[in-house]
Amino acid sequence: MLSTGLPQGAVPKLERPGPLRERVYEALLELITTRALQPGQHLVESELAGHLGVSRQPVREALQRLNTEGWVDLRPAQGAFVHEPTEDEADQLLTVRTLLEAEAARLAAANAGKPGITALEELCARGEQAVADGDVELVVATNAAFHAKVMELAGNVVLGELAGQVDRRVRWYYQPVARQRGKQSWIEHRELIAAIARRDEARATAVMRAHTEHTRETYHRRDQS
Repeated sequence: MLSTGLPQGAVPKLERPGPLRERVYEALLELITTRALQPGQHLVESELAGHLGVSRQPVREALQRLNTEGWVDLRPAQGAFVHEPTEDEADQLLTVRTLLEAEAARLAAANAGKPGITALEELCARGEQAVADGDVELVVATNAAFHAKVMELAGNVVLGELAGQVDRRVRWYYQPVARQRGKQSWIEHRELIAAIARRDEARATAVMRAHTEHTRETYHRRDQS
């Protein structure tokens, strides 16, 4: 069994056009974010290179970059390992997320028009179906798309840029609790849509703050379930 432990066929061969080092970096980051590569997992350059259909050099460069950004730990004489986030790291990130998302919800309630509300409703329906189907990967992706749409409707470019900086880590932390949050998360999304549709800024802020706090609390309780 490969040390990287990737499911058969999980990683497509990379297309050659475009900067190869960037494509390798993005591929590895996505595998970490979705937890196809698990926290603490040993990353062997030659095996990753074989999965991706590239030489070891762009893999080595990607691992160095991921180490700088805190996704990978490079240990002397041991090699590279997917970073294992501490409870404090997760708590700090998810607390910042609450602040950003609550303000986005307020601004969305002030600015969103009918097309924006419709888009949120469509994403919510897609997420509810993914929960019903037990498709955790789609639940996580749709949850990220829903929150990104709220951020877009907020109409604040700087806020959106800040949210973009934490988005992937939010997805990383959300993956192991997506099943636990399940249907309740989308009930809360429906409540948020209703508040935005009514242009109730205070209610939208309160719903989003409670929603993101529930996710943070669920993350810290994840091993108790």
